[in-house]
Parts: sequence; structure tokens; C-alpha cells
Amino acid sequence: MSLKISAKTEYACIAIMDLAIHINSAEPVRIRNIAERHSVPPRFLVQILLQLKSADIVESTRGATGGYRLKKRPEDVTLGQVMNIIDAPVNNGKRTLNQTNTESGAAIILGNIWNDAEKCRQDFLNNITFADLIQRASENNNPLCGF
Repeated sequence: MSLKISAKTEYACIAIMDLAIHINSAEPVRIRNIAERHSVPPRFLVQILLQLKSADIVESTRGATGGYRLKKRPEDVTLGQVMNIIDAPVNNGKRTLNQTNTESGAAIILGNIWNDAEKCRQDFLNNITFADLIQRASENNNPLCGF
């Protein structure tokens, strides 16, 4: 079983990484630049950044020199936070028993296991900050393609 990530969530994480890399830049980062660097559709990116702005993760500046900035430090934003903002977990990650249309003991046991696995996944993602991702890329001599 692999972790299923929506394109929207992936693009949001890419945008946050880009903003984190440019956190000390004098100018805000333009959507067009993020889109070009990472081959992300600009219209989609606008929606994503507005959602992240509503969640108080990024801030925007209007005008000719406008764009977006990370509102928080990269070490204060986690993958789990961004993923939950973009693709809010249904029922807070809890599986409901009626998904299998059975209330058997086996279904209840399995449901508890699925919930435990989801909690472990969420805890893991909540412990990875965007500063960690940038550090990881640096350690692997990965230029963070497009940055």
C-alpha cells in the first residue's frame, strides 16, 4: 500500500518548499515563478495559495512587485499541516464501520488497526518540517530541482 497524495497537496508542498527556500528574499515570490520552476499550472497554484493564506501559512502582497511569502518559519510548518489544510481528512482520519457494511468483530478490529495506522502516518508527517526537507535536499546534494 502506498501513500496516496493528491496533485493539489503535492503542488501545495512544492509551493511551500519554494517559499521556504526564498524566505530571506527581499521580494515576495510570484506565482508565475513558482509555476515555471516546477511545472505547476498557475491557475491551480492561485487556488492553493489562497487556501494556504486562509490557513495563515502564507501571506500575499498585491501590486507589480507582489507575490507570496511564507508567513511562518520553515521549521514551524510541517508536511502534515499543509496536507491537512489542502486535503482535510474525512472524519479526522477515523474510518467508519459502515464503510464495510458490517459490524463483525473482524471489521471492528481491522477498523481499529486502520485508525492506528492513520494516526502513525499523521504523527510522522507532523514531525517533518519544511526546514527538514530543505536540509535533507542539501545533505543529498539535491539542488531542489527548479529552485
